[in-house]
Amino acid sequence: MGRAKAAAGTFTFLIIAPGVVTGYLPWLITGWRPGNSRPAVLVVLGAILTAAGCFVLLQAFAQFVLEGIGTPAPLAPTRHLVIRGLYRYVRNPMYLALQAIILGQALLLARPVLVVYAAAVAAATVAFTRLYEEPTLARQYGDEYQAYRRDVPAWWPRRPRRSERPEQGEDSQK
Repeated sequence: MGRAKAAAGTFTFLIIAPGVVTGYLPWLITGWRPGNSRPAVLVVLGAILTAAGCFVLLQAFAQFVLEGIGTPAPLAPTRHLVIRGLYRYVRNPMYLALQAIILGQALLLARPVLVVYAAAVAAATVAFTRLYEEPTLARQYGDEYQAYRRDVPAWWPRRPRRSERPEQGEDSQK
């Protein structure tokens, strides 16, 4: 698969999976109607969290095209293990971004039901990661994935070790 095909597949998957999880289903749940009590500070925090989640999600998806030369979709996986960009800090930036988007919407709309929905999405993504994704990546990438899994946390971002940081002037993606 070339990068153009990977980009098209990734864009399609972005619309289908995260688009449904963070757009269509929250819309079904709330109708995008705000709750009764919407303090301005929560609206602002919600907007920031939602925007940050969208930014992280798009960055993570782009990394699948640029580095992995494939898609996040299980039917069209990457040619290479994606371990650069945001993946240097945490193994699951996409799933964390989904949570940020949904929780941001909960604050933005003052709809606590979206917090419950976020918890259900979190449970589903953790189960998917543990039961399908990690074993599949271990089979596909072997020792490279095991080393990555050992060095980079799944859910709590961390700073790269000094030896993993790019040298001065070196492209941060290399």
